[in-house]
Amino acid sequence: MSDPMEPSTSKSDPNPIISPITLLHPRREPFEHGLLPIQKLIFTDPLQALIPLKQKLASSSSSSTHRVNSDALADALQISSEHARLILDTLASVLHSEPDRLVNAHPDDVDSVGSDLSDLILFLYIQSYKRLLPRSHKDSAAVADVWPSTSAFDGYLSALSPLQLVRSNTRRFMPSQADEEAHQLSYLQKHLANIISLLSEPVEGEGEESLVLTMEGFEHLGFLIQFGDKGSEGIPLSQAAPFFANSDPDMPAVPVPASQVLDWLLENIASSLEHITDKISAKENGPQGGSDQDVAMADASSSSARASPSARNCCFIEGVSKSSYVKQASDLKHSSVKVINCHDSVIYILAPLRYATIYGCSDATIVLGAVGKAVRVEHCERVHVIIAAKRVCIANCRECLFFLGVNQRPLVVGDNHKLQVAPYNTFYSQLEEHMTEVGIQATMNRWDEPLALGAVDPHDSLSHPAGVSDAQAESAAQLDPDQFTNFLIPNWFEGESAGSTKDNPFPLPDAYLKSQLRNQKNLSEIKQILREAPLEENRKRELSCALHVYFKDWLYASGNIRQLYCLQGD
Repeated sequence: MSDPMEPSTSKSDPNPIISPITLLHPRREPFEHGLLPIQKLIFTDPLQALIPLKQKLASSSSSSTHRVNSDALADALQISSEHARLILDTLASVLHSEPDRLVNAHPDDVDSVGSDLSDLILFLYIQSYKRLLPRSHKDSAAVADVWPSTSAFDGYLSALSPLQLVRSNTRRFMPSQADEEAHQLSYLQKHLANIISLLSEPVEGEGEESLVLTMEGFEHLGFLIQFGDKGSEGIPLSQAAPFFANSDPDMPAVPVPASQVLDWLLENIASSLEHITDKISAKENGPQGGSDQDVAMADASSSSARASPSARNCCFIEGVSKSSYVKQASDLKHSSVKVINCHDSVIYILAPLRYATIYGCSDATIVLGAVGKAVRVEHCERVHVIIAAKRVCIANCRECLFFLGVNQRPLVVGDNHKLQVAPYNTFYSQLEEHMTEVGIQATMNRWDEPLALGAVDPHDSLSHPAGVSDAQAESAAQLDPDQFTNFLIPNWFEGESAGSTKDNPFPLPDAYLKSQLRNQKNLSEIKQILREAPLEENRKRELSCALHVYFKDWLYASGNIRQLYCLQGD
């Protein structure tokens, strides 16, 4: 990469915007998909809690590899083996190092593989992070870093339903992507000294006063930060650092004083924060509209749908209302998708993805093709979501139905009401190819094993009423097999995207398979009866009209009216 590592600060540069710069960014994945509402993971003083924990885990892990399994983790944190396994699975989904054995470990092998100790310590450290408060309730990006915090504003928001929340006046205060990135950078800026000390080693003979960081230890910071805008395809962290960039690959790099690493990173964070602040300021003071990639999450116009590419390798689908919306693999050049503030619509994202987020949607049907890392569905109401994914987290949703093909237990957190889960119920021609590409196994579907954690997500400032922090979240009920129906995805692009999938790749449980076969048999019998009915022509017309009326009533009552949007021209 020929780009300089830091933005130029030269006063004589006549047009610094044209000069290519490579800024430091926080990795969003740990903050968006890696936070678990488990109270024992929330440390008032992370450094003081994690130093002895690291020592204990180091003594119990393999001395040669420093890998930690769930038994050792459960013992060290005094948590259940179920929660310890959840930590390892979640860490695997947000790791920055794809070659790490944990990332692609078969579920039966996760414990034998274990997690890298340094990655695990960083994962546990950021569990004390709290998401950015709405703009109307903060003085700076660092305000929400106080732990714990509650307020009347928090209580007000928690009293609203997800639909009321996104349609209320508070929606214009929701943080934009740039706001969130600034908040994450501010968090890292505040805690970086602690984080580096946890990755550092004392110089032999000089005690804890003199710490150094090896190149291997420095690379673990890639879990939280990156250079460049291409996610995992960005610049390797050690190549971005002047003290490791020219190291001989055949010789171990000389460790660097931790203070030198800290100073260099803080300088880069300050430059990045200044760049983001300038961008936010220009956006707030500039003309409204245009192609703002950092639009507030719930602030898109409901009358104009849009899919915005992001420089950070994410596609935003916002404000789709009373229509259908289709994205195929050929349309998406991004590894992540966010579906935000969409209502009364059917949205198809038929592509292989790494991450997906569905936020603030209502009365919609959303189909996600194959998501290899994690899906988060948050603040949604009366939404049907059809997902083929490795893992899914459901937070603060109401009256939603999830048709799942998932390899890990669905996670249910926050304030949820009347959720239902059912087995996966659709297919499209390239589904199995996309699943193979991102590593989803059709033979393993844990849709019926939801794991409910806290009723309040302590990382979410939108639902934080006081006094219920230890209450368990409401879990999800299984859909009655008699109400289970297949979802048909129209084949708009026949010939363009031919694939091998001819049916639902996830095997149906017996009760749902019997219901499906019974419905198909009943349909065939009704068709036969209607064909053979000895009716006069006017009686046939009356029967036809009656059937149409009942069918229309069923479409509205079941929510399947949304599928007819697919017949409309966009």
